[in-house]
Amino acid sequence: MSATGGFWPGEAPAAEHEDAPEAEAAVAEPLGWPQPRVEATEDEPEAEAASESAAAAAAVPVPESEPEAEEEVHEPEPEAAPAGHIPGELDIPDGVAVLEGSPSGADRTVGVVVARFNGEISNRLLESALEALGDAGVSEERITVMPVPGAFELPIGAMALAKTRRYSCVVALGCVVRGETAHFDYVAGEAASGLQLAGLETGVPVAFGVLTVDTADQAEARVDKGADAARAALEMADLFSQVREQAKSG
Repeated sequence: MSATGGFWPGEAPAAEHEDAPEAEAAVAEPLGWPQPRVEATEDEPEAEAASESAAAAAAVPVPESEPEAEEEVHEPEPEAAPAGHIPGELDIPDGVAVLEGSPSGADRTVGVVVARFNGEISNRLLESALEALGDAGVSEERITVMPVPGAFELPIGAMALAKTRRYSCVVALGCVVRGETAHFDYVAGEAASGLQLAGLETGVPVAFGVLTVDTADQAEARVDKGADAARAALEMADLFSQVREQAKSG
């Protein structure tokens, strides 16, 4: 460039001063500027990874859902037989002398002591016992029934009947239902031991026909125990008769 401010040969003449800003703006800011900034440059790898994961998930076949297992229907199990009795008979070897009683009521007199407490059950026990005695051949004239207040009084009542020596056997009937206190244990225990003592001291068979249960429903299901006690008393009476006859014959 010359000192006079011209330009070298072949050089384009400089733009006019007032047009310079527009030219610079045209160069610095092309048409449509500013363009929106892309600020997610750092997130692009995550977006690409998410796209790749979605594509991979779509490529993997989705297994068909297994059908839900049908609920097993359990049939109600039959109720087990109540514990307390195991069936079976004695097997006594041949050649051994056997004394065995029979629940026969022929020529037998029977005393029955029954508790008034829990009267509904006691009544049914008494009915069961009297029916069994009648079936065994004991006439009504040979049966004496003595009511007592409760199961606790059964032993002394049985003792009183046995000591008269008028009865071949005694049947004790009653019912004790478990409650919230220890009353049950004392009454049931004393009734059992007292009735056994009455038989031991007098030598007269005393049958235990006292229900000792947890609920009234259990008592209802066992009212036939009156008949069992009556038959047991008659069997023991017959057995005692055989023992006495054997002792006499020497």
